[in-house]
Order: sequence, then C-alpha cells, then structure tokens
Amino acid sequence: MFEHVIALIDEANSEDPNCEEFAGKNWPKERLYSERMTQMLNRFNVDADPLMHIAVRAQHIKRWCSPRSDFPMDKQGYHQWRSALYVFHAKTVVELMQQVGCSEVDQQRVYEAVAKNQIKRNPDSQLVEDIASLVFIEHYMLAFAQTKPDYDEQKWIGILQRTWQKMSIEAHEFVLGGHVILPQPLVPLIEKALSGK
Repeated sequence: MFEHVIALIDEANSEDPNCEEFAGKNWPKERLYSERMTQMLNRFNVDADPLMHIAVRAQHIKRWCSPRSDFPMDKQGYHQWRSALYVFHAKTVVELMQQVGCSEVDQQRVYEAVAKNQIKRNPDSQLVEDIASLVFIEHYMLAFAQTKPDYDEQKWIGILQRTWQKMSIEAHEFVLGGHVILPQPLVPLIEKALSGK
C-alpha cells in the first residue's frame, strides 16, 4: 500500500510541464524535488515511518497546478498562496491514499503533516518542514538568490534567519554538523545570519 501511494505521487509529479536538468537528465521539476526530499529524509531520519515518507514525498505534489500568479503579487498575496498550497498538497495526497485504501487515521496524519498544521507542536509537520528547509539550503537556495539580484544583505539575512527559525534543534545540529552541502557563494552570508550579527 505504501509503495503504491509513492508510485502514484511519482506518477502525478512526472506530469510537471516544467523541467530541470540534473546529472545529465531532464527531470520534471517536482519529480526531482520529491526525490531530493526522500533522499534528505533518509539522511536526516533513517527511522522515519512509511507515512512520513509519503508526506515528505508529497510536499510539492502537483505544485504547478496552483501558480503564484493566481494570487495578488504582493506580500499578502504571497502568504495567501503559501497557505493555499499547503491545503492543496495535503488534499491531493490524501486523495491518492484513499484510492489505495489507506485508513482514515493514516490519511489524517499525512494531511496534518503536509498541510504544516501546528509546526513546532506536531512532530510530523515539523519533520516535513525540516526536510523542506534542508533541501532548500542544499539544492535551491543559490538558484533562488540568483533570481533576486535586487535583494541587499539585510534582506538575505532576514530570509536565512526566518528559514532557520522554522527548523528544529535537530535540523540545526544536522546543518552545523556538516551534513548538508552549503552553497559556497552564500556561506559567508549564512554564517553572518546564524551569528545573529
């Protein structure tokens, strides 16, 4: 049942019309992202149970179906988009779980985690947030920085500090212990942000 849900998530994410080149292969963007999420979970928490593997794999499921442009292009619109995405991803993966006959209890647990309900209080939600943050740092932070040449140092320090605040102590230790590949051009800025100066 677990493998069937994972296969359905992969099938859904393979429909992404947006592509990304990696290791000589052209990937559907969200399919590659989901693989990176699973790989990071295996590095960060080898004891994670199957439901958390489903939640992590579905973190961005069919994200292209809810584009940023559907919401006002201001700060409030951005937060509305993010909140809507959490619910969209959670509902989408639960529908797949229903297809294969997962219990309502399991469906609800995955829903809560993917919807990021009660981060800091719900360990499942926190785990999904931790993995997403670690994947962002290792794989996407540098590319994101390159799309924002107008951001000054203080803006970046704020972004880095907010990302850090969302992560658990265990995730902090994982980064500080050298278990994440940091984007080298941003290391001085990261160190400055984490020093609180």
